[in-house]
Amino acid sequence: MKHAPAQTLAGIGFVVLSVACFAVLDTTTKHVSASVPLMLALWFRYLIQALFSTVFFLPQRGMALFKTDHPKFQLARGALLFGSSLCAFYGLKHMPVGEFTAIASITPLVVTVVAAMVLGEKVRKLRWALVIGAFMGTMIMVRPGTQHFDWVLIFPLMLIVTNGSFHLLTSKMAKTEDPITTHFYTGWIGTSLATLILPFVWEMPRDWTVWLQLLLMGALASIGHFLLILAYGRAPAATLTPYMYSQIGFAVLGGWLVF
Repeated sequence: MKHAPAQTLAGIGFVVLSVACFAVLDTTTKHVSASVPLMLALWFRYLIQALFSTVFFLPQRGMALFKTDHPKFQLARGALLFGSSLCAFYGLKHMPVGEFTAIASITPLVVTVVAAMVLGEKVRKLRWALVIGAFMGTMIMVRPGTQHFDWVLIFPLMLIVTNGSFHLLTSKMAKTEDPITTHFYTGWIGTSLATLILPFVWEMPRDWTVWLQLLLMGALASIGHFLLILAYGRAPAATLTPYMYSQIGFAVLGGWLVF
């Protein structure tokens, strides 16, 4: 399917705004992890996204909000995002935001390769150059052999696998599934999975600033992932993935400003 230039530009704009939201989300996550258990923060992040999508869209859509042609894909997408969120939360606790984001941002390279080889998407030489150039910049930033290149790498590496699969599945689903329905299911699937662990980590946040950060995390996740779905509905994965590297710049800036 061909995409008009205006649609492609809109998709690129949506994906840049999306990763900006994710960068702020990561910085907020690292900050709040000093005050509450990570799994508690993860539960709040998904619950707020689920409530936002329900409150805003259920009155408009009614029962049509629940209609999906691929419930298994919806379940798989929600589980993949929950897994990548879990890796991100624990990785950010042990690593600087910029370096964690740089390693995790190998994901666009993986997505581009799989999109070209498996999904049959055409990738122009310029886009290959952009992705590979950004990957080389990532390696320069990470500096293998430094103090952070150790066991904690398991978290961003697992994130690459889960997040790459998540992006490819999102790209596939965006062609047939309603983005609002997908967003709705993702929030509630993540909430359901996090609730299974909640009894073991529950403690009531007491500081109003912690509540504010938890609310911000949920809002950023909700907005960011909705923008991502809109982006994949307007342009193929191979076109969008090079622009995901802009998250590194947002993450470095956020980490420098906060930490």
